This record gives sequence, C-alpha cells and structure tokens, in this order.
Amino acid sequence: MGVSGSGKTTVGETLAQQLGWKFADADDYHPAANIAKMSAGIPLTDEDRAPWLESLRRAIAAWLGAKENTVLACSALKRSYREVLMINPEVRLVYLRGSFSLIEERMRERHGHYMKPGMLESQFEALEEPLEPEHAIAIDVNDTVPDIVAKIRSRLGL
Repeated sequence: MGVSGSGKTTVGETLAQQLGWKFADADDYHPAANIAKMSAGIPLTDEDRAPWLESLRRAIAAWLGAKENTVLACSALKRSYREVLMINPEVRLVYLRGSFSLIEERMRERHGHYMKPGMLESQFEALEEPLEPEHAIAIDVNDTVPDIVAKIRSRLGL
C-alpha cells in the first residue's frame, strides 16, 4: 500500500515473481467512472471508492478461499479502507513509505498512467499512515527495487 508513485506495482510484481505468487493491481478493479475522474485530475471521494473496495474485498476472499497466494498493489490510503481489505490474519500489509518530493519526482518520470503528479497532493492529504508493527510493515522507498523487495521478504519471513 502507499500513495500513487510509491512503487506498489513495480515492487509488487517483482515480489510476486520472486515468490511464484499471483500479482494483482487494485487499479484494474476501479470502475470506469473512477478512472475517468482521476484522468481528469479529480480526486476520488470515499463514496467513489466504496464499490472498488468491496470488489477488492471479494477478490481477496476468493484468493484466500482458493489458497492462492497473491500480492495486491493497492493504495489503501485510509485506515477505514484497510479495515475493509484486512479480512483475515493471513492478509499482510506492507506500506511503501516515501517523501512527497521523491514520489513526485518519480511520478514525473513515468508516462501513460492516468494518475498525474498534480493528484499526489490529494493522496498525501488522504493518507493515514498505518501503525507498525501491529498493522503494517513500513518500508522506505528511497532504495532500489531489489533492495526494497529483499527487505519485504525478510520482514515477512519469505
């Protein structure tokens, strides 16, 4: 979890590949109306996110039911959102933490994503950092992807 541009997809894909697990990106679960809003630079409301979070909850329940280990890249910015997703003690949360300036710089370097750098401020405003260690493992993103993934694996015992 983390704000847009924190590396959730890149880190998540790398972690899943190393572990031989499935990877899913929560962005793929957004309804078209949400993507249209974000593409237009309009931040989503809690009401906009509710159906998206419920679809993610159903997906997590299905993966757990099928015993299908999955890495899900998801912003999960607010505690209330994480409460919807943390349906079982098997669900573990990794928070990719970084400064506004570092993440803004990374966002300016990526192309073709609907989430634009101008939206980052609203992400940081909405962010409720999870508490460690009871709710999340916090990993600083001011490092290389291989080092970040190695830290995650070490902290999760994988």
